Amino acid sequence: MIYWQIFLAFFIPGILGYGGGPASIPLVEKEVVDRYGWMTTQEFGEVLALGNALPGPVATKMAGYIGYTEGGILGSAVALFASVAPSLILMIALMVTLLKYKDSPKVKNITKMIRPVIAVLLGAMALQFFMTSYDTSGSIQTIVLVIISYWLLEVRKMHPAFVILMALAYGGLTGFF
Repeated sequence: MIYWQIFLAFFIPGILGYGGGPASIPLVEKEVVDRYGWMTTQEFGEVLALGNALPGPVATKMAGYIGYTEGGILGSAVALFASVAPSLILMIALMVTLLKYKDSPKVKNITKMIRPVIAVLLGAMALQFFMTSYDTSGSIQTIVLVIISYWLLEVRKMHPAFVILMALAYGGLTGFF
């Protein structure tokens, strides 16, 4: 019975919480604190703070922790599955529909129209990051980092993760001075 309750406590907010983890947190609190009484509001706040301090989606971290405290390892697995199940089910349904109509001219046209939009959105995000870096770090550091990153990525064909790690290390070192 506890596993069914754990499932419902995270599945229902996953369905109703439009906007992802942050939007579903109040719904999870309602289930965990008010409906099932597994935690107090203060304990829930501490779990939320811990979840926000760790990298990754907050809803799944909270689901894993609360599921574990209430149902052990199986409870954790049930809570994690329940928190991602609504998105998973919707994605599978959309993929089945997309694959069914993949040869349709309308679907091909939609796909052709989405690519430029994604490119523009990524370009706008990159420009925003550049402007923020320019404002906080200065023009010389920003331009040097852009040139070195471009050279490492395009000329040396270095994996982006390594370029990001080197930029993090550089930022950490320059933060001390």
